[in-house]
Amino acid sequence: MTTYHFIGIKGTGMSALAQILHDSGEHVQGSDVEKEFFTQRALEDKQIPILPFSKDNIKPELIVIAGNSFSEDHEEIKACRSLDLPFYRYHDFLGQWLKQYTSIAVTGAHGKTSTTGLLAHVLNQNYPISYLIGDGTGQGHVESKYFVFEACEYRRHFLAYDPDYAIMTNVDFDHPDYFTSVDDVFQAFQSMAERVKKGIIACGDDEYLQQIQAKVPVLYYGFSESNDFQAKNVEETPNGTTFDVFVRNNYYDSFTIPMYGKHNILNALSVITICHYEGMQAEEIKKITSFTGVKRRFTEKKLNTQILIDDYAHHPKEIEATIDAARRKYPDKEVIAIFQPHTYTRTKTFLHEFAVSLQEADHVFLCDIFSSAREGSGKLTIQDLGTLIENSQLLTLDNIDILQSYPNAVLVFMGAGDIQKFQVVYENKVNLS
Repeated sequence: MTTYHFIGIKGTGMSALAQILHDSGEHVQGSDVEKEFFTQRALEDKQIPILPFSKDNIKPELIVIAGNSFSEDHEEIKACRSLDLPFYRYHDFLGQWLKQYTSIAVTGAHGKTSTTGLLAHVLNQNYPISYLIGDGTGQGHVESKYFVFEACEYRRHFLAYDPDYAIMTNVDFDHPDYFTSVDDVFQAFQSMAERVKKGIIACGDDEYLQQIQAKVPVLYYGFSESNDFQAKNVEETPNGTTFDVFVRNNYYDSFTIPMYGKHNILNALSVITICHYEGMQAEEIKKITSFTGVKRRFTEKKLNTQILIDDYAHHPKEIEATIDAARRKYPDKEVIAIFQPHTYTRTKTFLHEFAVSLQEADHVFLCDIFSSAREGSGKLTIQDLGTLIENSQLLTLDNIDILQSYPNAVLVFMGAGDIQKFQVVYENKVNLS
């Protein structure tokens, strides 16, 4: 029997795709480094074998899917080539697989994962669906009505897809190791728009998305009056945020989400828009209120009198949004930012913007830059960022006890690297003290 073998199965997209194939009745296995990643528990729960990397893993009868970060020199890819096995890169395989469903791609510089999770949650309450979320979560269903998936713009990988629908949350300059400017990013999204088959749901408050040209209908959502779907009368409560939705200036209904901040209202509004367009009733869409979140996106934990938040924020605008959400949810607490920059190229490109966004917090702690396998170390150091932020401090695993100096605070651990290890060490020290 054919088995799908995933090279780099612990990657967030790869883990989710492996789960989808497994749930759809396929035989699945994979390989990766032995270091523990937050994505692997779901694979273990489904008893999907995870092997250490070895060329001996590659055997006849396998269909091989490789993560995009692995080069052709990888021992398993070379073994696959020598046996002439069917071989796909992650985005190419996903592009083929989703053709059997009504597919909805969720893309944007920020908010992809949260929006994908929110849309999957609402649709999953009402239909059998498949979904692939960028936090490593995946679900397959043989009778799926929809396939909801996160589509990443990095290296224009999302051009491997021809989705029925696309949600576009925003266009912003990121991935400076690949994109040359925000206009380069916009051109990638424009190319993506031309591949969509039925309709595009785009944030009309975004100046770049206003310029998108497409052969299919484009529905705009946002706060401004010119949008097809508009959020008004926003009210924050201890349980979340309530807002009214107007469709082409006519009152539609009121919705409540268990989150805070404008970015979360916009994410929800995009989901409401596509569900309405697909003919769902307001009562079905209101199941949005029971959404519990996705991994590493404002993931909260109480530790004595402190609130600990784990968040993937790694771009200045994401940091700003996360700190804002923490302030809105916990107005009586200090907000402490603990930030680990991700990649030297991104840190260098946004050095001053990082400083400005982090200063929204009451106190700032910086961890050493997390370097990516796709770049060298560079001459930049975390001190270069620290000098731009008044009273910021360097945080290491050795001096992490200092965080106990803020008993009535929200500690926001932010970054796309391994910032979680700082939170784990801190929790363990507090629990032992």
